[in-house]
Amino acid sequence: MPYWRLSAFYFFYFAALGTLMPYWGLYLQAMGFDAFSIGSLMAIIMATKVVAPNVWGWLGDNLGHRMLLVRLASLLALVSLLGMFAAQGFLQVALVMAFYSFFWNASLPQFEAVVFNHLGNDAARYSRLRLWGSVGFILTVVMVGWLVDRRGTAVVLPALITVFGGILLSSLLVKEDGHEAHEAQPSILAVLKKPHILAFFAAVFLMQMSHGPYYAFFSIYLQDYAYSKSDIGLLWSIGVIAEVLLFLFMHRLLRRWRSAAILRVSLMLAALRWLLIGWFPEVVPVLVVAQLLHAASFGSFHASAIHMVHDYFRGRHQGRGQALYASLSFGAGGALGTFISGVIWEQWGAPLAYTMASATALLGAWVVWRHIPVGKVEEASPAN
Repeated sequence: MPYWRLSAFYFFYFAALGTLMPYWGLYLQAMGFDAFSIGSLMAIIMATKVVAPNVWGWLGDNLGHRMLLVRLASLLALVSLLGMFAAQGFLQVALVMAFYSFFWNASLPQFEAVVFNHLGNDAARYSRLRLWGSVGFILTVVMVGWLVDRRGTAVVLPALITVFGGILLSSLLVKEDGHEAHEAQPSILAVLKKPHILAFFAAVFLMQMSHGPYYAFFSIYLQDYAYSKSDIGLLWSIGVIAEVLLFLFMHRLLRRWRSAAILRVSLMLAALRWLLIGWFPEVVPVLVVAQLLHAASFGSFHASAIHMVHDYFRGRHQGRGQALYASLSFGAGGALGTFISGVIWEQWGAPLAYTMASATALLGAWVVWRHIPVGKVEEASPAN
């Protein structure tokens, strides 16, 4: 298995996320956009995450050559991003963002399918590869933040271009794997009609929906309680470091317990996390514990979910399985959660927003417990 070549793609892909999430809004603000325009522009990134993975997933499943598609998407994302140098006004910037985010969001699910083909029967080691994405995220947040403090927001675009270049270069190092199964299989609609598949997608949708108040308002919430920017950055970092540490031994957990069981526990711990943040923001030790639970609400949750997608969608359905997971959870679930949490936050305050987030995660845990039997091996798209 080409460990470092596969890891490099994750490193640069999530380094891009570490540049976009904290700093792209600041870059847009420096261009003169107001809060409403910035919110609308940032929503484009999430909207393309709903569409792009499914389009690229269909291409990958029907045409094959997934790494060729990953390279093409990475190249087009980089070329599209260069258009920011000439873009002026809301419509031009929106168009450039739509293009580069479409191609950037399209590449990861296809790469995930390639990774599992490389792993073969050692799929439990996925987390050892994926942890380098978290490392890339942390390093980029720190380095770009240091540059922004010293040179201003003008460095954000060159930094993102550099990272996108890294994504393209790392994609060129990964060879197409030949272990993908091509046996006769049911249609994708037949797969999706199975109750445990529907339950799985409902659960991952609900988990990401529960993250709405965290991703949208966590920093603002802490500012309201007089936390400094450095303290806020430290609390964010604690969460991602906990995620990295979890990924180091996640393969052992997956060999000992079924993915569905880990998914259910992850949802329950996420529910606890949101209550701790919502009701005890002034208690620093409680916030630290809540951030350590990021290892569950993202780390163990994502690792177990990605394994379930790999088990459920085989052969020619791999790409669309990964695409549906990305678009329904991080795309649609994240978008709806952010919108609803904003409404609740504005009308009834932060504690209720986080309480509703907790209830949403608990609902996801109930869906897994009720509709995805832990003791039964089920493959939605058998390879034989």
